[in-house]
Amino acid sequence: MPKVLYQPFEMQVSNLQHWNKEPLIYHFFEIVQIAEGCGRREANRNKLRYSTGDIFLFTPLDCRGFVSEVPTRFYSIRFSEIFLGQDRSPHDQARISLWLRKLQSIFFHHNRFHQLPITDPEDCRTVNSLIQSLAGEYVRKPLRHEENLQHFIMLILNILERNVLAQGAPVIHAHADESVVHQMLMHIQRHIGEPEKLSVDSLAATFNLSATYVGEYFRKYTGESLQHYIVGAKIKRAEQRLLHSNLSLTQIADELGFVDDSHLSKQFKKRYGTSPVKYRKAAGQLPEQDAIGDT
Repeated sequence: MPKVLYQPFEMQVSNLQHWNKEPLIYHFFEIVQIAEGCGRREANRNKLRYSTGDIFLFTPLDCRGFVSEVPTRFYSIRFSEIFLGQDRSPHDQARISLWLRKLQSIFFHHNRFHQLPITDPEDCRTVNSLIQSLAGEYVRKPLRHEENLQHFIMLILNILERNVLAQGAPVIHAHADESVVHQMLMHIQRHIGEPEKLSVDSLAATFNLSATYVGEYFRKYTGESLQHYIVGAKIKRAEQRLLHSNLSLTQIADELGFVDDSHLSKQFKKRYGTSPVKYRKAAGQLPEQDAIGDT
């Protein structure tokens, strides 16, 4: 599959005996629903199970891949920001662009390495119905089908967004500076293992802010301190590595820019009340190199 879309929207319904998609970053949004089958998926270096009924939303920043264990049938809906904004007024295009950036921010906050938690039965039925309707429109291409496709995608994204927010993802209040905040959040996630790019001076230069104002600005629009967010993002990423990779504690600490594994352990224990090694061991994911000792 190409890493970019050559048209603003495309959809596939695939039946594969062997599904082995190399983990890559694809520069478009993608909604994947597993109609039948099971196997493993890899998202941002974490490996997890997938099964019938699971649904995923990938942003243009996510590195994703799949390996089937039994024949798998799935829907893949791919679209760009351009698709949702085409044939709309400049004002609507700007609003949609801001909303999509907000979605990316939300999914960085959320534990997006798991299937989306659509717990409401009515929402599940609605999403399934929308995907079926979307597939019908895409295949038949009746009059004004592109408008209907836009409408279906917007409805699906709205349902996915509200289910993620219901799980406790923070809401950033709308403001003229909102896009800068989202860009800053994505910048932090992108460079979470590069401390030099997350310093106050670096962020000030990147986002054209005063170094003395960066912390206040970040807290104003997110409700938490910059340092608290960065450490929390690192610990959350470390948790995913502990649960869904074979990286040693030293490797995880190095990847995320901690001074050493003791520094990571101290911060992790402060957040979770237990050491990384005990946390991993409790989940049954303890590599040999971490089994030597504990802190």
